[in-house]
Order: sequence, then C-alpha cells, then structure tokens
Amino acid sequence: MKNPQAIGIDFGGTSVKVAVVEGSELLTDVHRIPTQDFVGPDPLIAAITDVVNELKGSFPDLVGIGIGVPGAVNYSTGVTYNLTNVGGWSNVPLRDKLAEMTGMPTVLDNDANCMAFAEWKFGAGQGFHNVVCVTLGTGVGGGLILNDSLYRGSNYAAGEIGQMSIDHDGVEGPYGNSGALERYIGNRQIGEMAARMYEEKGLPVPEDHSPEGLATLARAGDEVAREAWSMVAYYLGSNLMSTIYLLNPDAIVIGGGVSYAGELLFNPLKRRLEETLTKECFDHLTVVNARFGNTAGIIGCSAMAAELG
Repeated sequence: MKNPQAIGIDFGGTSVKVAVVEGSELLTDVHRIPTQDFVGPDPLIAAITDVVNELKGSFPDLVGIGIGVPGAVNYSTGVTYNLTNVGGWSNVPLRDKLAEMTGMPTVLDNDANCMAFAEWKFGAGQGFHNVVCVTLGTGVGGGLILNDSLYRGSNYAAGEIGQMSIDHDGVEGPYGNSGALERYIGNRQIGEMAARMYEEKGLPVPEDHSPEGLATLARAGDEVAREAWSMVAYYLGSNLMSTIYLLNPDAIVIGGGVSYAGELLFNPLKRRLEETLTKECFDHLTVVNARFGNTAGIIGCSAMAAELG
C-alpha cells in the first residue's frame, strides 16, 4: 500500500530543512532556510510557510506537515518550550501558527523523537516492538518506542538519555544532574577526553582529535585513539545497561555523527553490555547503527504527519 505524502520540517540551529516525503523516500531536494538569518519566530515561520505553499502547488496529495525541533515541546498543544541554540522560541504556538498559515494539518515533536519514529517505522528498528534510540552528536538525545508506540512521558519529556547520570559524583550537568552522559560523550567532550589521554602518555595531541578525526586515526592503528573509542563505549554502555534493565527492549538503535565510528564504537559497546547484562536482557537484544543519517528528522516528522491523513 502506498504511503501518504507529507512535508517534513527538520528545525535546526543552523538551518531549517524542508522536503516532501513518501514513506522514507524524499520526493524533493532538501530546501534549507538559514535559521540565523531571522530574528524571532514570526519572520522564520513566514519563510517556512512560503516554502510549504510552493511545495503544495507541486504535490496536491499532501496530507499534512510534520515539524521536529531541537528542544522541549508540548506535543499536545504544539507549543515550543525552548529550542536548543535558537533564542526567542519560548512558548511559541508553532504547530497552530503553521497550520493556520498553510491550511494543512500539522504535528510538532522533539527531533530525537522524530529520529526514533523514523528508525522504527522504516529503518533499523523496523519490526521490533520495544526500541531505544540514541542520537550521538553535539549532545546526546534519545527516543523510546514501547509496545509499538512512541513513548513521550507524562509531560512529553521522556527519552532524555543524555541527562541520565553515569556517576553521582561526576561532572555536573546543565540541571545540576551530576554525571550526565552528554557531559562525557558529546562531540566536544570526546575530543577533550582524547586530548587528555594523549597528554597523559606524553604524546602530541593530533590536530584533528574530533570524533571524526579519532575514527580516522584509530582505523590507521593509533592505539590512543582506539582507547578513546573504548572509553566512549564504556560510558555509553554504563547508561544503556541501566536503560536496558529498566525497559528490557528488543533493540538499541544508535545514530548521529558519533555513530559513524562504526565498529570502533559498536564492538566494545556490545562487549560492555554482554558483561553487565543478564541473559534475559542481552541474549535477544539487537544493537545496531541507525539506517538514516541527516534525513532521519525529516523522515520521522513527515511519518507522524502522514498518520494525520
């Protein structure tokens, strides 16, 4: 059966990406609107509306609009509480404004939830009933599929894996939550950890010690870089161990730029989980890289919108 066509809008701190999607297939190129070119919500919403209305003319069968945003939202009311790296978006009724200006049914959710929905519907989590999705990038985000439904929590704030503690005496998180995972394996934190490891061994710190650079070094045989990836896996595994004991999922799907390290991350991560989980929790568990990359948000929110039709 053919999937309904919907517009997906992935709202980021650098750009707002817009495309028409059918299932997991993008039917158009991604149109990018520079986020920082606009001051305040209304001018940017107007620019998004212009793009949407242009697409409506070419795709008469569109059933709705989905928007994924980087921050806290009220899924029920369609209001943004605040957006990461974008000021002035507190208590903005984004869903209803866009629906009114475009005349189309609209749904709004957190971007990590959109990624989780995309992977469960069409990607690496397809066919599983209980899935924990993790995004590893500037920060660490998460989304939960429980009993074949996206679980948002009582106030739509569930799945914040990056804010879970892995050390009650650890680095302080943004909300006083000591040991918050993203304070250890965010992009910047991975680079800082690797730099310390080189310095402690009396070795020069490589010019590029970002996660991408460390992956290149590790594949070339750099032992310190490989150790750094083992530490990333250790930290992530400490978090996922607790999450798995709590939820007993079928699958863990890991996406985001840091996941591009592939086996450098996944091999030690799987060993860590096998060492710390009971057979009931580990033996049936699938740990896999996400299928979708930068298009996950667009695919996920458009899939949510498709269900409006």
